[in-house]
Amino acid sequence: MLIAIAGALIISTSGPLVRLADVAPATSAIFRCAYAIPPLIVLATLERRRRGPFRGRPRLLAWVAGLMFALDLLFWHHSIAYVGAGLATVLGNLQVFIVAFAAWAIFRERPSRALMVATPVVFGGVVLISGVFDRAAYGVDPVLGVVTGVATSLSYAAFLLLMKSASDRSAAPLAHATVVATLAMTALSPVFGGADLTVSWPEHGWLLVLALGPQVLGWSLITYSLPRQPAALTALLLLVQPMTTVGLSAAVLGERPSALQLAGCAVVVLGVLWGSRRDQPASGGLEQDEQVPKTSTV
Repeated sequence: MLIAIAGALIISTSGPLVRLADVAPATSAIFRCAYAIPPLIVLATLERRRRGPFRGRPRLLAWVAGLMFALDLLFWHHSIAYVGAGLATVLGNLQVFIVAFAAWAIFRERPSRALMVATPVVFGGVVLISGVFDRAAYGVDPVLGVVTGVATSLSYAAFLLLMKSASDRSAAPLAHATVVATLAMTALSPVFGGADLTVSWPEHGWLLVLALGPQVLGWSLITYSLPRQPAALTALLLLVQPMTTVGLSAAVLGERPSALQLAGCAVVVLGVLWGSRRDQPASGGLEQDEQVPKTSTV
């Protein structure tokens, strides 16, 4: 669980770094992955020496996950442009509900009672952070920001579930997914407003930090944790990301959250802490996880 939280905290810097780079959405989405490919290949090569080739169904799933990741980043980087880094990150993290019920249906990971109670609580916090009840909510186009944010959540959920199914490895699936995402975003960039593939400074300095920090280190930690805990719990823990991003965006970018949005941050924190609790042992002395055998594919 701590590894997933560490990964979420690292990727929480993504939104502010995208804003600091100040390039077109498709440009930042492409280069955050392109710059991450060399170090990910090194990590995947080291992993291959220990565990052998990465091929077959796991590799195919990682490729499909890469396509979903491409859509996730393209939609999300546009949402940042429409409503700012903080709110865009919140909108892009509604995947917790999609993952929770999809994991129940696909992996038969029955959510714990604590997780089921925490999910609507966290949703309430996310709604407060989004500013939908706040007349002071800002953004150049909040409607498009919500649309692209929801699209981000859908593709993000698909990416998480596919990566969980791909393998119990961390470097190889992420390396394959990142390469596919880079190629897919380059091909799709004309549909998403176009991309500038020329290198400029200091814009690409921020993009390099974005690639090495959130993309390589952050996602390596999260990919490592995915097959080692229930998918719904991972998605819930990743909601630490929007809370942290709202704070960073306020400190670094001057995005000032309202009192309601700050209250939403507190609700998210409490929801994450409660959702990570295990169910109490039943009267027979066995915990829920021991009573119901796990049938996850990994």
